Amino acid sequence: MSGFSLLSGVRVLEVAQLAPASLGGHLADLGAEVIKLESGPLGDPVRVGGSRAIGDADGPAFMHLRWNRGKKSVALDLRSPEGRQAFLDLARSCDAVIEGMRGGYLDWLGIGYEQLLQSNPKIVLCTVSGMGNDGPYRVLGTGGPVFDAYAGLREVSTPSQPPTDGMAGSTTPPIAMYALGAYGAMGLLAALHRAATTGHGCHVEVAGIDVAAAWMPDLVDAELNRDRSIPRPTWLPDGRLPDWPRLEAYRTSDGEAILFGSHVEKFWHNFLIAVGRDDLITIDLTSVDDGAAERADQVWRALTEIFAQRTRAEWVELFLEHGIAGGPVNSIADMLDDPHFRARENTYRVDYPGVGELEFVVSPVRVAGEKFAPALPPDMGADTVAVLRSVAGYDDDTIATMTRS
Repeated sequence: MSGFSLLSGVRVLEVAQLAPASLGGHLADLGAEVIKLESGPLGDPVRVGGSRAIGDADGPAFMHLRWNRGKKSVALDLRSPEGRQAFLDLARSCDAVIEGMRGGYLDWLGIGYEQLLQSNPKIVLCTVSGMGNDGPYRVLGTGGPVFDAYAGLREVSTPSQPPTDGMAGSTTPPIAMYALGAYGAMGLLAALHRAATTGHGCHVEVAGIDVAAAWMPDLVDAELNRDRSIPRPTWLPDGRLPDWPRLEAYRTSDGEAILFGSHVEKFWHNFLIAVGRDDLITIDLTSVDDGAAERADQVWRALTEIFAQRTRAEWVELFLEHGIAGGPVNSIADMLDDPHFRARENTYRVDYPGVGELEFVVSPVRVAGEKFAPALPPDMGADTVAVLRSVAGYDDDTIATMTRS
């Protein structure tokens, strides 16, 4: 059902929608049995989120195919007494529960951490939300771009005329929304380790706004300690190194771009020798004085001319041949066609009924000796009967009563 075998034997109960469902997705990719509880006619809204659909206009979204792959789906109405009891009965045989709704959702239903502990003293509850469980914004409805905007992580424009591209004031993909599940998985697995050692459960929490706030510590921590830190004298006042042209992007002869990453002297010397520009070695790019800006500008102009003489692919080959740091600037389409991307077998294929073969990006985690090949996400409620019977221990009459529409 899942991708790898690392978490084989770990059973997780998921009550999550949209981005928080990615937490369970990471665990399923690593081999955990993830039982996703869904309700309503459509289940998790991420099933049909996004601008493109597979197969037909009502087909699944790519985020759903990524975040819910390899899971089991159980249709359960947690607002009903029977549904809440079934939730606790399932949790009794689970190692962890993911609460991926608005903060405090399970407490509101009366089946929060304290009730879970009564069913299973070793249970781990990982709460994943946008604004967290406390603070004045805890009940504020949010979404991925809001996390980044809250933390100053997202550049947002407010044009005077209707925008023609992007959403939420920017064309930049949200960062914290995608990082949320990874941080949640890290916290949940650490809590599982402690529970296995101590025999006691644990409640951990990850909030999207906190992920965004912690994403760039060199900026946030510097602001927190502005009066207790000083500018490093070997850096320029604008926050760049004096050798910034050696860490810059340049246009190539085919209209593409290369990212030059040769801040280290070894790489810089290798480059200048390879392109026959030993004369640039004598230009001081380490001192911070009145002439630093002029010297950097001189080197940048020289490099702009140099990089315009070869194609992007030719520069990559030269970097490899001469031990120079850097790499290609790719679009998504370029990356998929990149020989390094292809060589690392970064995609897998799976048959989708009625559509044919689909191709997806693999998990970024690699396991020696194992091939990543997760199952497609389940249809809404596809595993209800089997899970209630095998995990909750319900008999056929109880299951029939619960699943009767």
